[in-house]
Amino acid sequence: MGETPEPHQMRISDADRQRVAEVLRDAAGDGRIDFHELDERLDATWSAKTYGDLVPLTLDLPAHPQHPVPRPASAPVHPVAGDLGMPTYNTSIAIMSGIDRRGAWTVGASHSAFAMMGGIGIDLREALFTNRETVITASAFWGGIDITVNAHTQVIVEGVGIMGAFDQGRDKVPAEITADSPIVRVRGFALMGAVTVQRKGPPGPPRKSLHGGHR
Repeated sequence: MGETPEPHQMRISDADRQRVAEVLRDAAGDGRIDFHELDERLDATWSAKTYGDLVPLTLDLPAHPQHPVPRPASAPVHPVAGDLGMPTYNTSIAIMSGIDRRGAWTVGASHSAFAMMGGIGIDLREALFTNRETVITASAFWGGIDITVNAHTQVIVEGVGIMGAFDQGRDKVPAEITADSPIVRVRGFALMGAVTVQRKGPPGPPRKSLHGGHR
């Protein structure tokens, strides 16, 4: 018996090729790639044999780009991270490893997350948003990216999953969206992996030391 192929070596279907072609056409329509490059990538898509062949064709593109939501004049503008002494993370990369973004940190207009045979946790419940809308481009290949938001954050999920999942999980707490709620737009691609967004309640208090104090 032959060896079992790695996931990126598995054969793809015409439906998989069609999904990637739709992502490429959307990107060309928004001016992210020109029509000459579109033709080249479409040719490569239709001649692709395995999931690994598809990865470089869409890795630098959001899945279903949409026009950004206009920012109301009354939307609050927060101080920059340097004024508060809070860390700022623009990227999260996990390759055969894991990484967590949690606690008090600053999120800018965009954040890029890439997981390949690894896992990423992006917890936005205590994060400070410097813009009304934040775009998270999440790409997972044989890995997982979990994004957590609080009750007051509006979420828009626009990604594509191929032999994987790219979706919003069931809310653990009811949404409490207002006119000033931050908007988190999650785009990207999950190839034999998963990108999941879930709304949860506030994180629990940190554990107290065993040497005195309340539990």
